[in-house]
Amino acid sequence: MAKTFPLKGLGALALMAPLACVAAETDSSFSLYGYAMVDYVQAFDRPNPDWEATLRPSRIPTHASDVGSDGQAILSARQSRFGVDAATMAGDSMLTTKFEFDLYGVGADEGQTTIRLRHAYGEWKSILAGQTNSVFMDGDVFPNVIDYWGPSGMAYLRNPQIRWTPVKGDSTVAVAIETPGSGVDTTGTAQSGHNPYPDLTAHFRQVGDWGHFQVAGILRQVAYDTPGTGDAKPEDSEFGWGVNLTTTVNVMERDRLILGVLHGEGVSNYMNDGGTDMALDGGTVADPDYQVVPVTGLVAYYEHGWSDAYSTAFGYSSTEIDNMDLQGPDAFNKGEYASINLLHTPNDKVMMGVEYLFGKRTANDGDKGYDRRVQFSVKYNFSSGNLL
Repeated sequence: MAKTFPLKGLGALALMAPLACVAAETDSSFSLYGYAMVDYVQAFDRPNPDWEATLRPSRIPTHASDVGSDGQAILSARQSRFGVDAATMAGDSMLTTKFEFDLYGVGADEGQTTIRLRHAYGEWKSILAGQTNSVFMDGDVFPNVIDYWGPSGMAYLRNPQIRWTPVKGDSTVAVAIETPGSGVDTTGTAQSGHNPYPDLTAHFRQVGDWGHFQVAGILRQVAYDTPGTGDAKPEDSEFGWGVNLTTTVNVMERDRLILGVLHGEGVSNYMNDGGTDMALDGGTVADPDYQVVPVTGLVAYYEHGWSDAYSTAFGYSSTEIDNMDLQGPDAFNKGEYASINLLHTPNDKVMMGVEYLFGKRTANDGDKGYDRRVQFSVKYNFSSGNLL
């Protein structure tokens, strides 16, 4: 018998009939999932108030007195998550869709607990359309940490895209066009970022019993123009590119080694914690010389399972920017991230853990800022199972 939502009255009758018919006539599924999670962070330095609930090196103040005295206690539910998975037959193939949200405000909502879209996409045969993980990133190198933002030196961006995956299985090939985002350092200038063309991304991935390996690449145009001048000039663009090599290696019965290296020019927009894609390197006000900014990212983590219920993840990650000559003294130059934790998962619905984190930000002028903290988190998972 088809399962239905626990509604009452006429609303239940109106919904139960079509759901029962769909379940009876097609291979369909609909499920809810997510978790409620709270983080208690005890920061020993004084973090940026808009980013105090997670460690993001590029947001660490290099002059701590600008944000207050050392020490800050934070309790946050922003990691809590809610999602919907659905699947149904469309012609001769399955159509799958996902909508997923968390509560971590970014952009205009920095520092807020508010609904944030993570995934919103559908996939049918070899075509995926919507917002999800970029083809340039590798989600499997995100280690088992309880800090929300995670290691700085890896590609990590959920991006609106149209993706083609002509080869699936142990060997996978994927190609996509993705939403561009020209992060142009326009400090003290009249220019702004311009996005005339989508980004082109691709990856090859090989999976085996030993783990996996992925090589990904990106080609993009990073551009700027000058609003308010009638013809938007001066304007120009530069070629951006990047290569991302990642792997995970299974060690013994419960352990895993995670490694990744990324290098490119004008691809900081795709970094989990990056700088800017283009910056002023010379020229004049009438004829500025903007160049794409080189970036290098590293991530190295090791996950060890002490038992079925206890595990530890520890490692280091960094993002390093080769700043342009005319970038300001406080421009982001290097971010470093390190952590170690102990997690307890007594069952598949409960997780409790404690984690020590170290973050360091180096500015273009050499000034440094630190974020040292301990985080304790509790997470309770839920899943409805198939509601059809």
